[in-house]
Amino acid sequence: MSEIKHLNQVELSRRMDISCRTLERWRWIGAGPKFIKVGGRVKYRLADVEAYEQSRLCQSTADIHYAPSARVVLP
Repeated sequence: MSEIKHLNQVELSRRMDISCRTLERWRWIGAGPKFIKVGGRVKYRLADVEAYEQSRLCQSTADIHYAPSARVVLP
């Protein structure tokens, strides 16, 4: 049986090049990759992280996941 790989918050923030605070906010609002709590610590299963990354793939800036909050609506 293969071992399940887990990432902690710091490891994931480095992998995604985002702050730990962003990960904390995502958990609070229910965004980002799925996570588990183990003994009071937050862990991310590598498989869940990879699934989240796959779900965010874009082919153009018109894709729904491409920075929706940064879109400018022109008249």
